[in-house]
Amino acid sequence: MFSMRRREWARHESENTTMSDEIDVGDDLQITKNERRKSAGGIWVRGTLNGHRFDALVFPEHAECPDYEIGDSKISKLWIQRISDKTQVYSWDRGLDVPAQTPDAQKIVDFLCAGLADYVYAE
Repeated sequence: MFSMRRREWARHESENTTMSDEIDVGDDLQITKNERRKSAGGIWVRGTLNGHRFDALVFPEHAECPDYEIGDSKISKLWIQRISDKTQVYSWDRGLDVPAQTPDAQKIVDFLCAGLADYVYAE
């Protein structure tokens, strides 16, 4: 079930965006942590994707203040690090801290924003 939804999400994303052949975003998505916060709403999600690790705070609904989430994503915090050299390539904490440092990092951000909240809350 997990892999079926992941493939559907990846297929939907690849059909609706233009991506270089260098990176097939979503093909190797692994969720390694999915934990509800005890003190407030939201779920912390940790995982790996295309040679990067990420941590995201995801909510079932949009933020009361639209500036607190990335676009329409329901993600209020997102940190991405390239695994090979441990370089932080993106950071959002209720606002942009570090913009995408590479085109691949931007593709990963776009992919996660397109479906991570729906994926996490569908389970």
